Amino acid sequence: MSTPLVSVSYVSTAVDAFDDAALAGLLDQSRASNHDHDLTGMLLYRRGRFFQVLEGPERAVDELMAKIRRDRRHAEVRVLLSEQIDERRFSEWTMGYEPIGVPATPPPEGFRDTFADLESDNDRASIRAVRELTVWFRARTSVGA
Repeated sequence: MSTPLVSVSYVSTAVDAFDDAALAGLLDQSRASNHDHDLTGMLLYRRGRFFQVLEGPERAVDELMAKIRRDRRHAEVRVLLSEQIDERRFSEWTMGYEPIGVPATPPPEGFRDTFADLESDNDRASIRAVRELTVWFRARTSVGA
């Protein structure tokens, strides 16, 4: 019998801003650790906010989430969606990452400029936003990160 897989999507606030070098270091560390623990997922960072999807064996995901909650680089960790999954959505990424720049001109209507809609009081709206964001990420990011 195979180990059940889970997916956890969460947001958090960076205690200190991350520059490109700090993000690169975090990604290198995360990718190595995730590889060792059979975890996959994606990470977005913008304006001091993280959005991350982690997937893998339940115990490994739970242990990493506990570590993230204790990590002094994170504040306000909020799980948006936790679910059992039949297959991984990010099987090719030990930690996919997409930099999100700040647009120089106002974005078009409907453009997601923040992660605010992920934290709606309406659970259905939050879940829909999480799923839309993961589809967007997979569509625009190269495999293998």
